[in-house]
Amino acid sequence: MRKTPITVIGAKKLREELVKLKTVVRPRIIKSIAEARAHGDLKENAEYHAAREQQSFTEGRIADIEGKLSNAEIIDITKINANGKVVFGSTVELEELDSGDVVTYQIVGEDEADIKKGRVSITSPIARALIGKEEEDIASVQAPGGIKEYEILKVRYES
Repeated sequence: MRKTPITVIGAKKLREELVKLKTVVRPRIIKSIAEARAHGDLKENAEYHAAREQQSFTEGRIADIEGKLSNAEIIDITKINANGKVVFGSTVELEELDSGDVVTYQIVGEDEADIKKGRVSITSPIARALIGKEEEDIASVQAPGGIKEYEILKVRYES
């Protein structure tokens, strides 16, 4: 089975969510189900059905996180010697050549991507165009509006 790359921080966040789901959310749902059962007839008990639906969602999320963690290849970018190249986990400062706009992105796993926080998925077009390049290289990215070119200003290896 193919391992999925994830940053140290991404793995930590998944583990924290898993602990919360198992120690806080799951017991609260079990208590809600018990209270709803005490009200009598389960066929027409909306509280019971809502709690069971929430339980189903929570158990699905727990299974999803456990699966992701078991298939994860946790990569600590601070321990990799990439010799100035853009690799998974690196933070890259780019200048869009047409507009002169400067943006900074960290290349992360699919589940960690959040463009608002400057975290792009390793499978995104921009990340694929950047991987293996170095500072001062030009990366061409096929965007919906056409090809955009970026100059790599800086490559950092920080978590």
